[in-house]
Amino acid sequence: MKAESVQALLLKAKRALCDADIELSALDARLLLQAASGLTHEEIIAEPDLVLSSAQIAQFDGFITRRLTHEPVSRILGSREFYGRSFHVTPAVLDPRADTETIVEQILALPLQRHVRVLDIGTGSGAIIITLLAERTGWSGIALDVSAAALEVASLNAKTLGVAGRISFHGGAWFGTLDERFDLIVSNPPYIPKADIAGLEEDVRHFDPMLALDGGDDGLAAYRAIAAGAAAHLTPSGWIVLEIGAGQATEVTDIFADQGLKLVGQRADLGGHVRALVFQSV
Repeated sequence: MKAESVQALLLKAKRALCDADIELSALDARLLLQAASGLTHEEIIAEPDLVLSSAQIAQFDGFITRRLTHEPVSRILGSREFYGRSFHVTPAVLDPRADTETIVEQILALPLQRHVRVLDIGTGSGAIIITLLAERTGWSGIALDVSAAALEVASLNAKTLGVAGRISFHGGAWFGTLDERFDLIVSNPPYIPKADIAGLEEDVRHFDPMLALDGGDDGLAAYRAIAAGAAAHLTPSGWIVLEIGAGQATEVTDIFADQGLKLVGQRADLGGHVRALVFQSV
């Protein structure tokens, strides 16, 4: 195998992906090279002419080959940064997106008490509830998911990020068999209309679990299920914060209003789309 420098490898990867019309940011390219070579960010910057070993080059080339199939960088690396923390991800969980940080920001801005019980419905990697518990040390809660494999990932993340003592994990759809009431219910449920899934980017439809994408015929099935069980699982004046898809705000608001839950706030993501809806029991 031809000896190649750090700089040459990055340029080669950029050309290959550009030719295939696949995005790879400079940051992602560096992260892949760091993982393949064992070098730090500082070493890559300081020594662009450093020649890598054949094993390091083969590893990096393998990563780029995987990216050429549209596999997301987070899947290749097995981790994704979310709200300043690194979360382990596998094919069993939705890849946490920056848009979902909008949910966390909205919740942290609410006038909640020091001790809050949280229920995260469809927790996936646990990114939302684990972040909340890491930011608010007096909070505790339950992470619920229908996927046992997803709960394993979330449990690992809770241990790694130091909140395992304040969170428990339960299997089940929507509210499962839980009979507890919570101060806060949060969810990033599946909200893509079934017919739209085939048109999603390959990075999404081929690598995110279908359970986390398919929102039924109109994309609203999950919201109906959550709204139907919310009253029985909220404390008086309890809060519900939900992620929604672009253009779904009015329909989701109507679904929750039919169950006696009042819209009290909303927050847009970086793209200007309403991403978080806040409801409160009355």
